[in-house]
Amino acid sequence: MRTTYRMRSGRFLGILAAGLIILGVAAVLWALGLPSVAISVFISLGGLITLAGLWILARPPKVARLRDSDIEVRGVRTPWTDVTEVGRVETTHGEAIVLRTKQPDHPILLPLSWLTPKQVPSLETTLRDKLNAAHGYTIWDGTVPEDTGGAE
Repeated sequence: MRTTYRMRSGRFLGILAAGLIILGVAAVLWALGLPSVAISVFISLGGLITLAGLWILARPPKVARLRDSDIEVRGVRTPWTDVTEVGRVETTHGEAIVLRTKQPDHPILLPLSWLTPKQVPSLETTLRDKLNAAHGYTIWDGTVPEDTGGAE
């Protein structure tokens, strides 16, 4: 099973706004009577940037992709068996989820500001479940397992 988490689309509104501003400049140039070559350059550039902004708003970049065998964060794949701990840390860009690996100098950071607030609890639950499954842990439900009659 694969779960994909994408960046908040609101982070990319500036691209759409820049394209619309450039289209506005083209309208002003047209109103001032400047040559059509200059106007067409601004219309082409503004149109392309506006379309790119709309595309990114519709399909924001992937931040994390969780599979049964590994996790991919910003293009870096790490097997679950190499992840030793998942927690939260405070960074210069705000709070982040950190995945500590068997290589102590290479933690994987996932800034929470990149995600929508409703994605964070789901991501943390999925991370915990995948990490537990990779290391063979189960959550104790408070009951005693049945006696299998095996030697002690």
